[in-house]
Amino acid sequence: MGKTELSSLQKRVLSSLVMVPVAISALVVGHPYVDILIFAVGAMLSWEWSSMVPNKKASAYAVCYTFALGCSLLIFNWWILFSTLVAVSLVVYIKAKGESHRKLLTLGVPYIALGVGALYWLYYLFDAFGGIPEEKGSFVMTLWFMFMVWGVDIGAYFVGSTLKGPKLAPKISPNKTWSGLIGGVISSAVISFAYMYAVKNIFDLPMSSSAQFKFAALGAAIAVVAQIGDLIESAIKRHLGVKDSSSLIPGHGGVFDRVDGLIFAAPLVYLYFMLISL
Repeated sequence: MGKTELSSLQKRVLSSLVMVPVAISALVVGHPYVDILIFAVGAMLSWEWSSMVPNKKASAYAVCYTFALGCSLLIFNWWILFSTLVAVSLVVYIKAKGESHRKLLTLGVPYIALGVGALYWLYYLFDAFGGIPEEKGSFVMTLWFMFMVWGVDIGAYFVGSTLKGPKLAPKISPNKTWSGLIGGVISSAVISFAYMYAVKNIFDLPMSSSAQFKFAALGAAIAVVAQIGDLIESAIKRHLGVKDSSSLIPGHGGVFDRVDGLIFAAPLVYLYFMLISL
């Protein structure tokens, strides 16, 4: 009897059944496991970027990216962190002299350090969000953010593959459609409203209906930003002539292919909640 090959969708589902529980478990337990998970994801992204972008010193670039990532997780003074990331970016830029993709190699420093770092900052910023008791705010709100990005991905996939229609960006990502984008945005908005309704009732929070609609609008905005991040990564891969950032995750490609929307939206979401908390 011959071997039965799993379809791409089956591989994606099986991989998700492993990754999602691990991520959620780390969020529930918190420090230090969530810190380890975020650093591990960032380290894998560092390896992927240094391998995906053609160069002559992959290990050296990976070390620089990982060092910058570590700084974003350990340095809490914004000016020192900004200065450090500028310095590391300059080191990479100088080291990349003569490389055919010098700018992309340099971009890896802020892209990874700020994108992954913002996930870490968001988790601890949410620690006492909205009166959620027993320090569960970090878990509840970080999971909400992840659901927004997962929601647009799932909604876009199923609506886009069903309705099809005009292409969103045919030269960058031929499979993406406007119907998929709209379906994904609506999906995230609905999930956000339902999630906040559940949070309100579980923790008995004084959250008005207008606040829940505000979160629905925020979910839709995050969906759009996440899709922009997805398109940017697709444009980079197309420019480099690669299909996936790596083959680390069966059915998904690489880590970048799964978290591109998360790390692109995270800094903006962090800034938003920082501003409203002032």
